[in-house]
Amino acid sequence: MNMQVPNVIAPVAPKTLAETGLSTVLMRDLLLKTMFRMNLEYVSDIARQISLSTPVTQELIDLSRTQKLIQATGTLHATSSNEMGYQLTDAGKARALDALSQSEYYGAMPVPLEMYREQTRKQSIRNVQMTRQQLTGAMGHLILPDELLDHLGPAVGAGRSILMYGPPGNGKSSISNGIRDAIGDKIFVPKAIEYAGQVITVYDPIVHSAAEAAEDDPNSLRRSSNRFDNRYVLCERPTVITGGELSLDMLDLTYNPTARTYTASLQMKATGGVFIIDDLGRQAEPPQKIVNRWIVPLEENRDILALQSGEKFEVPFDTLVIFSTNFHPNEIFDKAALRRIFFKIKIDGPDQEIFLKIFAMVAKKKKMPLDEKTLLHLLKVKYPTIDNIYANYQPVFLIDQMIAICDFEGIPYQMTPELIDRAWANMFVREEKIVH
Repeated sequence: MNMQVPNVIAPVAPKTLAETGLSTVLMRDLLLKTMFRMNLEYVSDIARQISLSTPVTQELIDLSRTQKLIQATGTLHATSSNEMGYQLTDAGKARALDALSQSEYYGAMPVPLEMYREQTRKQSIRNVQMTRQQLTGAMGHLILPDELLDHLGPAVGAGRSILMYGPPGNGKSSISNGIRDAIGDKIFVPKAIEYAGQVITVYDPIVHSAAEAAEDDPNSLRRSSNRFDNRYVLCERPTVITGGELSLDMLDLTYNPTARTYTASLQMKATGGVFIIDDLGRQAEPPQKIVNRWIVPLEENRDILALQSGEKFEVPFDTLVIFSTNFHPNEIFDKAALRRIFFKIKIDGPDQEIFLKIFAMVAKKKKMPLDEKTLLHLLKVKYPTIDNIYANYQPVFLIDQMIAICDFEGIPYQMTPELIDRAWANMFVREEKIVH
Protein backbone atom coordinates (compact mmCIF):
# COMPACT_ATOMS: atom_id res chain seq x y z
CA MET A 1 0.00 0.00 0.00
CA ASN A 2 1.34 3.46 -0.85
CA MET A 3 1.30 6.23 1.70
CA GLN A 4 1.49 9.94 1.04
CA VAL A 5 4.90 11.29 2.04
CA PRO A 6 6.82 14.35 0.90
CA ASN A 7 8.47 13.58 -2.43
CA VAL A 8 12.09 12.56 -2.00
CA ILE A 9 14.42 15.03 -3.64
CA ALA A 10 15.99 13.33 -6.65
CA PRO A 11 19.78 13.43 -7.09
CA VAL A 12 20.60 15.81 -9.94
CA ALA A 13 22.35 14.31 -12.97
CA PRO A 14 25.90 15.65 -13.38
CA LYS A 15 26.21 17.90 -16.47
CA THR A 16 30.02 17.77 -16.52
CA LEU A 17 32.75 15.33 -15.44
CA ALA A 18 33.59 17.65 -12.52
CA GLU A 19 29.99 17.45 -11.22
CA THR A 20 30.29 13.67 -10.74
CA GLY A 21 32.57 14.36 -7.77
CA LEU A 22 34.95 11.61 -8.97
CA SER A 23 38.60 11.80 -10.02
CA THR A 24 39.15 11.80 -13.79
CA VAL A 25 41.63 8.90 -13.44
CA LEU A 26 39.02 6.69 -11.73
CA MET A 27 36.39 7.59 -14.34
CA ARG A 28 38.78 7.09 -17.23
CA ASP A 29 39.86 3.67 -15.94
CA LEU A 30 36.22 2.61 -15.42
CA LEU A 31 35.42 3.73 -18.97
CA LEU A 32 38.33 1.70 -20.40
CA LYS A 33 37.49 -1.40 -18.32
CA THR A 34 33.82 -1.24 -19.34
CA MET A 35 34.60 -0.80 -23.06
CA PHE A 36 37.13 -3.65 -22.85
CA ARG A 37 34.97 -6.10 -20.87
CA MET A 38 31.70 -5.39 -22.73
CA ASN A 39 33.16 -4.78 -26.18
CA LEU A 40 31.36 -1.42 -26.55
CA GLU A 41 32.07 1.15 -29.23
CA TYR A 42 29.16 3.63 -29.39
CA VAL A 43 28.66 6.53 -27.00
CA SER A 44 24.97 5.76 -26.35
CA ASP A 45 25.76 2.16 -25.35
CA ILE A 46 28.73 3.21 -23.23
CA ALA A 47 26.68 5.95 -21.52
CA ARG A 48 24.00 3.43 -20.59
CA GLN A 49 26.55 1.05 -19.03
CA ILE A 50 28.53 3.64 -17.08
CA SER A 51 25.33 5.43 -15.97
CA LEU A 52 26.28 8.90 -17.18
CA SER A 53 24.49 11.12 -19.69
CA THR A 54 25.59 10.99 -23.33
CA PRO A 55 27.28 14.46 -23.28
CA VAL A 56 29.29 13.67 -20.12
CA THR A 57 30.29 10.28 -21.55
CA GLN A 58 31.44 12.04 -24.73
CA GLU A 59 33.51 14.41 -22.57
CA LEU A 60 35.19 11.40 -20.92
CA ILE A 61 35.84 9.74 -24.29
CA ASP A 62 37.36 12.97 -25.64
CA LEU A 63 39.64 13.19 -22.59
CA SER A 64 40.80 9.59 -23.17
CA ARG A 65 41.39 10.33 -26.85
CA THR A 66 43.79 13.16 -25.95
CA GLN A 67 45.69 10.60 -23.84
CA LYS A 68 45.84 8.25 -26.88
CA LEU A 69 43.87 5.55 -25.03
CA ILE A 70 40.81 5.64 -27.34
CA GLN A 71 40.52 6.23 -31.06
CA ALA A 72 37.63 6.75 -33.45
CA THR A 73 36.92 3.74 -35.69
CA GLY A 74 35.47 5.69 -38.60
CA THR A 75 32.37 3.44 -38.56
CA LEU A 76 28.95 4.91 -37.91
CA HIS A 77 26.19 3.42 -35.76
CA ALA A 78 23.45 2.36 -38.17
CA THR A 79 20.59 3.01 -35.74
CA SER A 80 21.78 5.98 -33.69
CA SER A 81 21.74 8.99 -35.98
CA ASN A 82 25.18 8.38 -37.44
CA GLU A 83 26.96 8.00 -34.10
CA MET A 84 30.73 7.69 -34.34
CA GLY A 85 32.29 4.45 -33.15
CA TYR A 86 35.27 4.28 -30.78
CA GLN A 87 37.73 1.59 -29.75
CA LEU A 88 40.62 1.17 -27.35
CA THR A 89 44.12 1.74 -28.69
CA ASP A 90 46.86 -0.72 -27.74
CA ALA A 91 47.83 1.68 -24.94
CA GLY A 92 44.14 1.80 -23.91
CA LYS A 93 43.91 -2.01 -23.77
CA ALA A 94 47.10 -2.19 -21.69
CA ARG A 95 45.73 0.44 -19.31
CA ALA A 96 42.37 -1.44 -19.09
CA LEU A 97 44.14 -4.72 -18.23
CA ASP A 98 46.30 -2.97 -15.64
CA ALA A 99 43.19 -1.37 -14.07
CA LEU A 100 41.35 -4.74 -14.10
CA SER A 101 44.28 -6.34 -12.26
CA GLN A 102 43.68 -3.80 -9.44
CA SER A 103 39.88 -4.25 -9.42
CA GLU A 104 37.53 -6.19 -11.66
CA TYR A 105 34.75 -3.64 -11.07
CA TYR A 106 33.41 -2.04 -14.24
CA GLY A 107 30.09 -0.55 -15.34
CA ALA A 108 28.17 2.13 -13.46
CA MET A 109 30.13 5.10 -12.18
CA PRO A 110 29.98 5.21 -8.38
CA VAL A 111 28.63 8.03 -6.24
CA PRO A 112 31.22 9.64 -3.93
CA LEU A 113 30.58 8.87 -0.26
CA GLU A 114 29.93 12.55 0.56
CA MET A 115 27.20 12.81 -2.13
CA TYR A 116 25.70 9.54 -0.90
CA ARG A 117 25.57 10.94 2.65
CA GLU A 118 23.70 13.99 1.39
CA GLN A 119 21.16 11.95 -0.58
CA THR A 120 20.61 9.64 2.42
CA ARG A 121 19.84 12.69 4.57
CA LYS A 122 17.27 13.95 2.03
CA GLN A 123 15.40 10.64 1.96
CA SER A 124 15.82 9.58 5.60
CA ILE A 125 13.52 6.90 7.02
CA ARG A 126 13.04 9.37 9.89
CA ASN A 127 11.26 11.76 7.50
CA VAL A 128 8.44 9.25 6.97
CA GLN A 129 5.14 10.34 8.53
CA MET A 130 3.15 7.41 9.88
CA THR A 131 -0.54 7.61 10.79
CA ARG A 132 -2.79 5.09 12.51
CA GLN A 133 -4.76 4.72 9.26
CA GLN A 134 -1.64 3.79 7.26
CA LEU A 135 -0.51 1.26 9.84
CA THR A 136 -3.94 -0.40 10.21
CA GLY A 137 -4.28 -0.46 6.41
CA ALA A 138 -1.00 -2.37 6.06
CA MET A 139 -1.94 -4.68 8.94
CA GLY A 140 -5.47 -5.30 7.63
CA HIS A 141 -4.88 -9.04 7.31
CA LEU A 142 -4.02 -9.25 11.04
CA ILE A 143 -6.34 -8.92 14.04
CA LEU A 144 -4.37 -6.83 16.51
CA PRO A 145 -5.40 -5.27 19.81
CA ASP A 146 -5.69 -1.45 19.72
CA GLU A 147 -3.09 -1.02 22.46
CA LEU A 148 -0.51 -2.80 20.29
CA LEU A 149 -1.04 -0.26 17.49
CA ASP A 150 -0.78 2.49 20.15
CA HIS A 151 2.79 1.31 20.77
CA LEU A 152 3.73 0.38 17.20
CA GLY A 153 2.67 3.63 15.52
CA PRO A 154 5.00 6.03 17.37
CA ALA A 155 7.83 3.47 17.14
CA VAL A 156 7.61 3.26 13.35
CA GLY A 157 7.08 7.01 12.97
CA ALA A 158 10.23 7.71 14.97
CA GLY A 159 12.29 5.53 12.61
CA ARG A 160 14.18 4.17 15.63
CA SER A 161 14.96 0.63 16.81
CA ILE A 162 12.15 -1.67 17.93
CA LEU A 163 12.33 -4.89 19.95
CA MET A 164 9.28 -7.14 19.64
CA TYR A 165 9.20 -10.03 22.07
CA GLY A 166 6.75 -12.66 23.22
CA PRO A 167 5.80 -16.31 22.83
CA PRO A 168 6.30 -17.90 19.37
CA GLY A 169 3.54 -18.11 16.81
CA ASN A 170 1.88 -14.77 17.54
CA GLY A 171 2.72 -12.83 14.41
CA LYS A 172 5.93 -10.95 15.23
CA SER A 173 7.21 -11.69 11.71
CA SER A 174 3.85 -10.72 10.13
CA ILE A 175 3.83 -7.45 12.08
CA SER A 176 7.41 -6.72 10.93
CA ASN A 177 6.32 -7.24 7.31
CA GLY A 178 3.24 -5.08 7.89
CA ILE A 179 5.47 -2.24 9.12
CA ARG A 180 7.50 -2.55 5.93
CA ASP A 181 4.34 -2.40 3.79
CA ALA A 182 3.03 0.62 5.71
CA ILE A 183 6.11 2.69 4.90
CA GLY A 184 5.62 2.08 1.19
CA ASP A 185 7.34 5.04 -0.57
CA LYS A 186 10.41 5.20 -2.82
CA ILE A 187 14.03 6.28 -2.47
CA PHE A 188 17.14 6.48 -4.66
CA VAL A 189 19.71 3.72 -4.14
CA PRO A 190 23.21 4.16 -5.62
CA LYS A 191 24.45 1.36 -7.85
CA ALA A 192 27.85 1.84 -6.18
CA ILE A 193 29.64 4.32 -3.96
CA GLU A 194 33.28 5.41 -3.94
CA TYR A 195 35.59 6.03 -1.00
CA ALA A 196 39.37 6.58 -1.20
CA GLY A 197 39.40 5.31 -4.80
CA GLN A 198 37.65 2.05 -3.82
CA VAL A 199 34.29 1.18 -5.38
CA ILE A 200 31.66 -0.54 -3.21
CA THR A 201 28.57 -1.94 -4.93
CA VAL A 202 25.34 -1.13 -3.06
CA TYR A 203 22.37 -1.83 -5.34
CA ASP A 204 21.34 -5.47 -5.02
CA PRO A 205 18.34 -6.74 -7.03
CA ILE A 206 17.65 -9.32 -4.31
CA VAL A 207 17.22 -6.59 -1.67
CA HIS A 208 16.18 -3.63 -3.81
CA SER A 209 13.00 -3.56 -5.83
CA ALA A 210 13.53 -1.15 -8.74
CA ALA A 211 10.54 1.10 -9.34
CA GLU A 212 11.56 2.45 -12.73
CA ALA A 213 14.63 3.05 -14.84
CA ALA A 214 15.75 6.46 -16.04
CA GLU A 215 18.11 6.46 -18.95
CA ASP A 216 19.13 8.95 -21.56
CA ASP A 217 17.54 8.62 -24.95
CA PRO A 218 20.48 7.18 -26.89
CA ASN A 219 19.36 9.07 -30.00
CA SER A 220 19.46 12.43 -28.24
CA LEU A 221 22.39 14.56 -27.18
CA ARG A 222 20.03 16.62 -25.04
CA ARG A 223 19.56 15.75 -21.38
CA SER A 224 15.82 16.36 -21.27
CA SER A 225 15.07 12.65 -20.97
CA ASN A 226 17.30 12.28 -17.90
CA ARG A 227 15.15 12.91 -14.82
CA PHE A 228 17.77 12.08 -12.19
CA ASP A 229 21.34 10.92 -11.78
CA ASN A 230 21.53 7.54 -13.56
CA ARG A 231 24.09 6.34 -11.02
CA TYR A 232 21.09 5.74 -8.76
CA VAL A 233 18.12 3.37 -9.08
CA LEU A 234 14.68 4.51 -7.93
CA CYS A 235 13.50 1.73 -5.57
CA GLU A 236 10.89 0.87 -2.99
CA ARG A 237 12.33 1.50 0.47
CA PRO A 238 14.47 -1.61 1.00
CA THR A 239 13.73 -4.38 3.47
CA VAL A 240 16.38 -6.82 4.65
CA ILE A 241 15.06 -9.81 6.62
CA THR A 242 17.48 -12.12 8.39
CA GLY A 243 16.90 -14.92 10.87
CA GLY A 244 19.01 -17.59 12.47
CA GLU A 245 21.52 -17.39 9.60
CA LEU A 246 22.66 -13.85 10.54
CA SER A 247 26.35 -13.66 11.40
CA LEU A 248 28.35 -10.59 12.40
CA ASP A 249 30.49 -10.66 9.24
CA MET A 250 27.33 -9.96 7.19
CA LEU A 251 27.28 -6.52 8.84
CA ASP A 252 30.71 -5.67 7.35
CA LEU A 253 31.84 -5.03 3.79
CA THR A 254 32.25 -8.19 1.72
CA TYR A 255 35.55 -8.33 -0.13
CA ASN A 256 36.09 -10.67 -3.06
CA PRO A 257 39.86 -11.30 -3.10
CA THR A 258 39.81 -12.82 -6.60
CA ALA A 259 38.00 -9.92 -8.27
CA ARG A 260 39.34 -7.41 -5.70
CA THR A 261 35.88 -5.88 -5.38
CA TYR A 262 33.76 -4.74 -2.43
CA THR A 263 30.05 -5.30 -1.78
CA ALA A 264 28.07 -3.28 0.76
CA SER A 265 27.15 -4.82 4.10
CA LEU A 266 23.58 -6.03 4.67
CA GLN A 267 22.71 -3.07 6.85
CA MET A 268 24.16 -0.64 4.31
CA LYS A 269 21.89 -2.18 1.68
CA ALA A 270 18.99 -1.54 4.08
CA THR A 271 19.80 2.20 4.29
CA GLY A 272 16.60 4.25 4.06
CA GLY A 273 14.52 1.18 4.81
CA VAL A 274 13.88 -1.58 7.32
CA PHE A 275 16.25 -4.21 8.74
CA ILE A 276 14.37 -7.08 10.40
CA ILE A 277 16.32 -9.48 12.63
CA ASP A 278 13.90 -12.33 13.16
CA ASP A 279 14.34 -15.10 15.74
CA LEU A 280 16.96 -13.21 17.74
CA GLY A 281 18.62 -15.75 20.01
CA ARG A 282 18.77 -18.45 17.30
CA GLN A 283 21.97 -17.12 15.69
CA ALA A 284 25.40 -18.69 16.22
CA GLU A 285 26.54 -15.49 17.99
CA PRO A 286 24.81 -14.56 21.28
CA PRO A 287 22.16 -11.78 21.03
CA GLN A 288 24.20 -9.52 23.31
CA LYS A 289 27.11 -9.65 20.85
CA ILE A 290 24.81 -8.88 17.89
CA VAL A 291 23.27 -5.87 19.63
CA ASN A 292 26.74 -4.65 20.73
CA ARG A 293 27.67 -4.46 17.02
CA TRP A 294 24.72 -2.07 16.54
CA ILE A 295 25.34 0.23 19.53
CA VAL A 296 27.19 2.99 17.64
CA PRO A 297 24.87 2.84 14.58
CA LEU A 298 21.71 2.94 16.75
CA GLU A 299 22.94 5.81 18.92
CA GLU A 300 24.81 7.94 16.41
CA ASN A 301 23.13 7.17 13.04
CA ARG A 302 26.47 6.21 11.53
CA ASP A 303 28.29 2.95 10.97
CA ILE A 304 32.01 2.28 10.76
CA LEU A 305 33.27 -0.02 8.01
CA ALA A 306 36.80 -1.13 7.14
CA LEU A 307 38.64 -1.66 3.84
CA GLN A 308 41.07 -4.57 3.31
CA SER A 309 43.91 -2.16 4.10
CA GLY A 310 42.43 -1.75 7.59
CA GLU A 311 41.41 1.85 6.89
CA LYS A 312 38.12 2.64 8.62
CA PHE A 313 35.49 5.08 7.38
CA GLU A 314 32.00 6.21 8.31
CA VAL A 315 28.82 5.59 6.33
CA PRO A 316 25.32 6.84 7.17
CA PHE A 317 23.17 4.51 9.26
CA ASP A 318 19.60 5.38 8.38
CA THR A 319 17.60 2.24 9.06
CA LEU A 320 14.55 1.22 11.08
CA VAL A 321 15.89 -1.84 12.93
CA ILE A 322 13.33 -4.36 14.17
CA PHE A 323 14.54 -7.10 16.51
CA SER A 324 12.11 -9.95 17.03
CA THR A 325 12.60 -12.66 19.66
CA ASN A 326 10.72 -15.42 21.49
CA PHE A 327 12.91 -14.86 24.57
CA HIS A 328 12.27 -12.38 27.36
CA PRO A 329 14.64 -9.41 26.81
CA ASN A 330 16.12 -9.76 30.31
CA GLU A 331 17.25 -13.31 29.41
CA ILE A 332 19.33 -12.27 26.42
CA PHE A 333 20.42 -8.63 27.01
CA ASP A 334 22.09 -6.64 29.74
CA LYS A 335 20.57 -3.31 30.82
CA ALA A 336 23.01 -1.25 28.71
CA ALA A 337 21.98 -3.08 25.52
CA LEU A 338 18.28 -2.77 26.33
CA ARG A 339 18.71 0.96 26.89
CA ARG A 340 20.00 1.31 23.33
CA ILE A 341 16.83 -0.18 21.84
CA PHE A 342 14.34 2.65 21.66
CA PHE A 343 11.01 0.80 21.79
CA LYS A 344 10.23 -2.53 23.48
CA ILE A 345 6.88 -4.02 22.53
CA LYS A 346 5.46 -7.25 23.90
CA ILE A 347 3.48 -9.32 21.40
CA ASP A 348 1.24 -11.60 23.43
CA GLY A 349 -0.99 -14.45 22.39
CA PRO A 350 -4.68 -13.61 21.91
CA ASP A 351 -7.34 -14.00 24.55
CA GLN A 352 -10.25 -16.34 23.80
CA GLU A 353 -12.36 -13.60 22.20
CA ILE A 354 -9.65 -12.51 19.75
CA PHE A 355 -8.72 -16.14 19.09
CA LEU A 356 -12.34 -16.82 18.00
CA LYS A 357 -12.31 -13.70 15.77
CA ILE A 358 -9.13 -14.91 14.06
CA PHE A 359 -10.55 -18.44 13.76
CA ALA A 360 -13.74 -17.12 12.11
CA MET A 361 -11.79 -14.83 9.76
CA VAL A 362 -9.46 -17.64 8.64
CA ALA A 363 -12.38 -20.08 8.19
CA LYS A 364 -14.26 -17.56 6.01
CA LYS A 365 -11.16 -16.87 3.91
CA LYS A 366 -10.53 -20.61 3.38
CA LYS A 367 -14.24 -21.38 2.77
CA MET A 368 -14.48 -23.67 5.81
CA PRO A 369 -17.97 -23.54 7.37
CA LEU A 370 -17.99 -22.87 11.13
CA ASP A 371 -19.60 -25.43 13.42
CA GLU A 372 -20.64 -24.43 16.95
CA LYS A 373 -20.39 -27.96 18.41
CA THR A 374 -16.83 -28.31 17.06
CA LEU A 375 -15.78 -24.91 18.44
CA LEU A 376 -17.15 -25.82 21.88
CA HIS A 377 -15.20 -29.10 21.72
CA LEU A 378 -12.06 -27.13 20.84
CA LEU A 379 -12.49 -24.60 23.65
CA LYS A 380 -13.84 -26.90 26.39
CA VAL A 381 -11.96 -30.13 25.68
CA LYS A 382 -8.74 -29.40 23.79
CA TYR A 383 -7.51 -26.02 25.09
CA PRO A 384 -7.76 -26.90 28.80
CA THR A 385 -5.10 -29.58 28.11
CA ILE A 386 -2.61 -26.74 27.35
CA ASP A 387 -3.80 -24.38 30.11
CA ASN A 388 -5.95 -22.37 27.67
CA ILE A 389 -2.90 -20.71 26.11
CA TYR A 390 -3.88 -19.44 22.66
CA ALA A 391 -1.52 -18.44 19.84
CA ASN A 392 -2.22 -16.52 16.63
CA TYR A 393 -0.84 -19.25 14.38
CA GLN A 394 -3.20 -21.94 15.68
CA PRO A 395 -6.42 -21.09 13.76
CA VAL A 396 -4.56 -21.25 10.43
CA PHE A 397 -2.81 -24.47 11.45
CA LEU A 398 -5.98 -26.25 12.60
CA ILE A 399 -8.11 -25.17 9.63
CA ASP A 400 -5.38 -26.09 7.10
CA GLN A 401 -5.10 -29.53 8.75
CA MET A 402 -8.88 -30.08 8.50
CA ILE A 403 -8.85 -28.97 4.85
CA ALA A 404 -6.00 -31.44 4.09
CA ILE A 405 -7.98 -34.29 5.75
CA CYS A 406 -11.20 -33.38 3.86
CA ASP A 407 -9.28 -33.28 0.56
CA PHE A 408 -7.71 -36.67 1.29
CA GLU A 409 -11.02 -38.27 2.33
CA GLY A 410 -12.82 -36.71 -0.65
CA ILE A 411 -15.47 -35.02 1.51
CA PRO A 412 -16.76 -31.42 1.48
CA TYR A 413 -14.97 -28.97 3.79
CA GLN A 414 -16.42 -29.37 7.27
CA MET A 415 -15.60 -29.02 10.95
CA THR A 416 -16.27 -31.90 13.32
CA PRO A 417 -14.88 -32.74 16.79
CA GLU A 418 -13.22 -35.79 15.22
CA LEU A 419 -11.47 -33.66 12.57
CA ILE A 420 -10.38 -31.18 15.26
CA ASP A 421 -8.88 -34.08 17.24
CA ARG A 422 -6.92 -35.24 14.18
CA ALA A 423 -5.73 -31.69 13.45
CA TRP A 424 -4.81 -31.12 17.10
CA ALA A 425 -2.66 -34.26 17.15
CA ASN A 426 -0.44 -32.69 14.48
CA MET A 427 -0.09 -29.38 16.33
CA PHE A 428 1.69 -30.87 19.34
CA VAL A 429 4.05 -33.81 19.69
CA ARG A 430 3.17 -36.04 22.63
CA GLU A 431 5.90 -36.37 25.26
CA GLU A 432 7.21 -39.92 25.08
CA LYS A 433 10.47 -41.81 25.17
CA ILE A 434 11.68 -43.28 21.89
CA VAL A 435 13.57 -46.54 22.32
CA HIS A 436 16.70 -46.65 20.16
